Amino acid sequence: MLAGCGGGTDAPPRAATPSSPQAATPSAPSPTPRPLPAPRCRAEVPDCARASGRIAYVERVDPDGDGDLHVVVADRGGVTLPGLTSIDVSKALRPRRDPRVGERAAAMGPVQTGSYGQSQIHARVFRTRR
Repeated sequence: MLAGCGGGTDAPPRAATPSSPQAATPSAPSPTPRPLPAPRCRAEVPDCARASGRIAYVERVDPDGDGDLHVVVADRGGVTLPGLTSIDVSKALRPRRDPRVGERAAAMGPVQTGSYGQSQIHARVFRTRR
């Protein structure tokens, strides 16, 4: 009596197929970017500090118009605030492409007072990495 209620095919049931190719292959873990080492302070640089970390803020157009670049990086020590360092990059050291938030930057130079009274590194060496 139950034999007539089956639906009628003798084919074995098909396995479920994934709806997209990404579901079929597990994603490989993305490689962790290498940290950008902070340049070493030099003996001839007075009140030298160094910093390295991810960029948290970029000021591309400086209000005083001298063409320099200001970035704030999240670093361990923190020259400006705990965990944050403001870096003043002169026009001569400014990279061809301005860095973006989330990229890495490293700098070394004397600590000076900025226009808002904050301590910041006046970069003698400035490097970035995407």
